Amino acid sequence: MSNTVKVIGGGLAGCECALQLLDNGFFVKMYEMRPKRSTGAHKTDRLAELVCSNSLKSEEPTTASGLLKEELKYLGCRLLPLAREARVPSGSALAVDREKFSELVERELNSYQGFELIREEVCELDGSPTVVATGPLTSDAMAGLIGGISGKRRLYFYDAIAPIVSADSIDYDNAYFGGRYGKGGDDYLNLPMQKEEYEAFYNELVNAQTVVLHDFEKKEFFDGCMPIEEMAKRGSDTIRFGPLKPVGLRNPKTGEKAYAVVQLRRENVAGDCFNLVGFQTNLTYGEQKRVFSMIPALKNAEFLRYGVMHRNTYIDAPNVLTDTFRVKASESPLYIAGQLSGVEGYVESIMSGMIAGQAIASELKELDYEVPSEFTLTGSLCRYISTCPTEFKPMNANLGILPPITDVRDKKKRKQAYHDRSISNIPMPLD
Repeated sequence: MSNTVKVIGGGLAGCECALQLLDNGFFVKMYEMRPKRSTGAHKTDRLAELVCSNSLKSEEPTTASGLLKEELKYLGCRLLPLAREARVPSGSALAVDREKFSELVERELNSYQGFELIREEVCELDGSPTVVATGPLTSDAMAGLIGGISGKRRLYFYDAIAPIVSADSIDYDNAYFGGRYGKGGDDYLNLPMQKEEYEAFYNELVNAQTVVLHDFEKKEFFDGCMPIEEMAKRGSDTIRFGPLKPVGLRNPKTGEKAYAVVQLRRENVAGDCFNLVGFQTNLTYGEQKRVFSMIPALKNAEFLRYGVMHRNTYIDAPNVLTDTFRVKASESPLYIAGQLSGVEGYVESIMSGMIAGQAIASELKELDYEVPSEFTLTGSLCRYISTCPTEFKPMNANLGILPPITDVRDKKKRKQAYHDRSISNIPMPLD
């Protein structure tokens, strides 16, 4: 039995996988190409850097995101407790201070004597036990290796990042703190817009100049990260019923309801910068400054980071992977985890790293390993990745991938039933 496993990639999936292996008594050599070679989206060389939003979505137990988190707690996930240590106020969602989260993850990994971090790009696979978790921004060399294994063309979709503004530059006379329907305390900063203001903003948004993307044949957007300008082009009310919906919000200073409301979420614990929720964009930097400054509270906004779009690469997983994220055709233990495998989302990537880490540890110990039941989101995602019968697209956690519950008509009760059934199918820890 080899007692050392290579983990290629220091993102969420790679770090979760490494911790699972270290807990199982293995030595881990983690390879991370940054800072020697960066990507179009990363800003630092830190491990477990959150590239897009700083939110890991809802913790409400009857939502798909909340249910997945609860399942992972019982399955022994290592990163989510660290995320909660680094959390920033965000209502029912789990949002984190990016720098603090990365710091906690690095500290945890480095607390193991069996952990070694190697800062170099991997350009070949040598047959040793390996987990590839290089993420959707994987290098061309690694993408070529994976493409050779799968025998399939490279697949991709577009992903986008929202801008961040300085807290000191916001006009608080045109803003107020509060959550929808009074829930979540003062976790969000709301920027109201009246009809005339919104219509002027909308017209400039849909006609603004975008970055020309030369290296793609066509646009493939993932709905969860669709650029706001593309969403707006579907109709003038599309974003007003989406990220700018005013429902459940009323200005406490005036009692007034707005026609549209932009929400900002704290980016760090200090609260000195805010993320524009739902404002992923491919506008040029100059157009972002011009158009987003039309939002009254952002008329003098200082943009600390502009939004950007990048390509996410993923493999044709059903033809390549088992439900444990193992490469079917590989004689030696070779696993592919994270968004490269076709899961979409932060917590889903963590889940894949957890499963891959536990599974490769079991394989090297010559023990059987089974993914959780199909009645759990974890199990359903694993099975979707390995057996999707239709055209394969990246998938995030949603109740629609679970076997349906048809005998409960009430929507709220049906969500609770999905939750209860899933948790009852998770093996509970002995302690």
